[in-house]
Amino acid sequence: MTVPGSNANRGPAVKGRLLFESARLLRCTLTVVLAVSLFMASATSARAAGLIRDAEIESLLRDYARPIFKAAGLSRQNVRIHLIGARSFNAFVVDGRNMFFHVGTLMRSETPNQVIGVIAHEAGHIAGGHLSRLRQAVSGAQTTSLMLRLLILAATAAGAAAGANVGAAGAGALLGGEGITQRYVLSYRRAEEASADQAALSYLNATQQSAKGMLDTFRYLADQNLGSLKYADPYVQSHPFPQQRIANLREKAMRSPYFHKRDPGILQIRHDMMRAKLSGFLDNPQTVLNRYPNSDQSTQARYARAIASYRRSGLGAFLPQIDALLQQQPNNPYFHELKGQFLFKSGESRRAAPSLRKAVELAPDEPLIRLLLAQALLASAQNAQRVNVAEVDEVISHLRRALVKETCSAMGYRQLATAYGLKRDTANAMLASAFAYQYEGKPDLAKRQARDAKKAFPPGSRNWLKADDILKVKHSGC
Repeated sequence: MTVPGSNANRGPAVKGRLLFESARLLRCTLTVVLAVSLFMASATSARAAGLIRDAEIESLLRDYARPIFKAAGLSRQNVRIHLIGARSFNAFVVDGRNMFFHVGTLMRSETPNQVIGVIAHEAGHIAGGHLSRLRQAVSGAQTTSLMLRLLILAATAAGAAAGANVGAAGAGALLGGEGITQRYVLSYRRAEEASADQAALSYLNATQQSAKGMLDTFRYLADQNLGSLKYADPYVQSHPFPQQRIANLREKAMRSPYFHKRDPGILQIRHDMMRAKLSGFLDNPQTVLNRYPNSDQSTQARYARAIASYRRSGLGAFLPQIDALLQQQPNNPYFHELKGQFLFKSGESRRAAPSLRKAVELAPDEPLIRLLLAQALLASAQNAQRVNVAEVDEVISHLRRALVKETCSAMGYRQLATAYGLKRDTANAMLASAFAYQYEGKPDLAKRQARDAKKAFPPGSRNWLKADDILKVKHSGC
C-alpha cells in the first residue's frame, strides 16, 4: 500500500483509510485461514453436489462404522454418515455427529477394509475434538494476524504523515504476516491429520481389523497426487504428503497381528453390491453395461445391469431382470425396494405397493423404505375416485413410524400433512405442515402453521405442546 506524502488536510482521510483497511484485512484473514480448512471446502462441495440417500448403502456403512465408533467411544453420539453425490475421493466430518463420504470414495474402494479405514480416520477427528480445537487455532491465528496488520498499518500511516515512503515495506510485512498465519494453521492441520491416523490404527486393532485398507487408500492418494505434489511446498499443505503418511503408518500397521486378516466374505459381497448399485445409478448406462457385460453372471453384475437397463430402456427392460434376481434371492428387501421404486417412478403406484410392502416386511427398521411405501400408497389414494380411509390410515402409520428415525424429513412431514388433509383432519395437517416448513428452513411459515394448529388442540395436549415448541424455536432447519 502506497500512502500519499505529508499533508495536514490528509490526516482524517489517513485515519479513515486505516480503519477501512483494518476491517477489510480482518475479513481477508478470516477468508484465507478458513479456506485452508477441509471443513469449509468440503461443506461447500457437499452443497454443490447434493446428498444421496439409499437404505441399502446406509445400512452397510452403519455396519462398517458400528465397531469403530464403539472403539472410539462414540457409540452414544449418534454419528451419522451422509453420502455426497461427488465422484472424487474424499471424506470429512463437520462436527461431532456428522460424517460425509463422497460416493467416489465408495466406488473406488475395492474392499470393505478400505472404507473402514477411512471411517476410522474420520472417527479419530471426532474423538480427538479436532474441529473444536481447529476453530480455536483459527481464532488465535486471526488475532495474531490482525494485531500484526494493525501495527504495520499504523506505522505506515505514521510514516506517511511524516513524509516517509514506507508503503513497500509495509506491504511486504503484511504479506509475510499472512504467510505466517496460513502456515501456522496448516501446520496445525497436518498435526491433527497425523493424530487421526494414529487413532485409526488403534481403533482397527481394538476391533481386530486390518490397517491394510487404510494404507491402500493412502497409496491410491499418493498415485493420484504424484504429479501435482512433486514440487509442492510441504509447509503449505493441509494434510501430510501421502508418501509421508504411508511411511509413518506402515511399520506400526504391519506389526499388528490383524494386518493380514481379510474381510468376511458376506461383507465383501455386500460391498460389491453397493459399488454395482452406485455404478448402475450414477454412470452412463452404456458404461455400466461395458463394465458389467452379459458374460458376467455374478449377482452384482446383474444388479448393475438391471438398474442401467431401466435408465436406458424403461420398465419393460427392467422387470424381467429384477424378477430373475428376486427368484434367486426372494428375501432380499432391497431387490423388492428397487422393483417398487421403479414401478412407482414409472407412474405405477398401485403396482409398486406390494413390492414395497414386502420390502418393509423384510426390513422393518429401514425408514427410507417406509417413506417410499407411504408415498406410493398416498399417490394411489389421491388418484382414487373415493378416499379409502383404511389406506390413508396405513399411510399415516408408516409415516409416523418412519419419522421417529427420519426426524428432519421435510418430505415425510409434507406427505403426512397431505394424508391428514385427505381425512379432513385440519389440525394435524397444519401441525405436519409446520414441521415441514421448519425443516425446509422457512421459519415464518412454520410458525404461522404452528400458531393455527395450536388453537385447534386442547391446551397442554401432546400436539399442542409440539406446536408450542415450534413457536419457541429460534432457528429453522434440523
